[in-house]
Amino acid sequence: MLLAIDIGNTNIEFGVFEGETLLRSARLGTNRDATSDEIGIFIRQFLLLHGIDHQKVEDVIIASVVPQIMYSMNNAIRKYLGKTALVVGESVPYYVANHYDNPAQVGADRLVNVLPAVKKYGAPLIIVDFGTATTFDAVSREGAYEGGAIYPGVKLSMDALAQKASKLPQVAIDDPGVLIGKNTVQSMQVGAVYGYVGAVENICRRMKQELGEDAKVIATGGLATMIAAQTGEIFAVDKTLTLTGLQMIYAAHCKEKAE
Repeated sequence: MLLAIDIGNTNIEFGVFEGETLLRSARLGTNRDATSDEIGIFIRQFLLLHGIDHQKVEDVIIASVVPQIMYSMNNAIRKYLGKTALVVGESVPYYVANHYDNPAQVGADRLVNVLPAVKKYGAPLIIVDFGTATTFDAVSREGAYEGGAIYPGVKLSMDALAQKASKLPQVAIDDPGVLIGKNTVQSMQVGAVYGYVGAVENICRRMKQELGEDAKVIATGGLATMIAAQTGEIFAVDKTLTLTGLQMIYAAHCKEKAE
């Protein structure tokens, strides 16, 4: 079995694979001050809850955009699973051509998403990941990472609005079902949801023009389903894209070692 771990700024996602099959997954809020014991106990409890013997975990692979937590995470893996984790971009390559000016500046999750997206949906592609930031990533017909855009995440934007505008409250990010809000909460939800729909449509259309091809748009991340329901621009929603990408990178790494 393989334990795949995607460490994001807001959440850490864990997935257990048997071959190419994702058996179970779980999320833990990202705490940069978490100890190795806290992380390790969560992992053991997650496995135990789903009847998975931790000794059957043969390898661990990690993608991370939070360097501050990696010391505790690596120690947790060693202490509670007896393994040394593979880290994409460090001990394992991405197996994706990266055409960014400085390839090291691209977030690990953005590159990990490329392999599974190309395999499932073909290329060219635009991958939109609704996380702490909303990222737009362009993939060429050859499957190379060409670059993209970084946009403030929906929740991040709404939190900032509530903090900076004294009369505006914190609101749940839900589809209000109307475009003309009749109260403050509804009006803020209109801006959050439909403003983001407009941003997604505009950025994706312009990216397609720059790519010179009618690329499919694949969405992932927490709010992908809600935004996708409001636009015809998104071809598919794939919530397990990053975990699947980690499994594919691990498989490529094992094949390379065997050869």
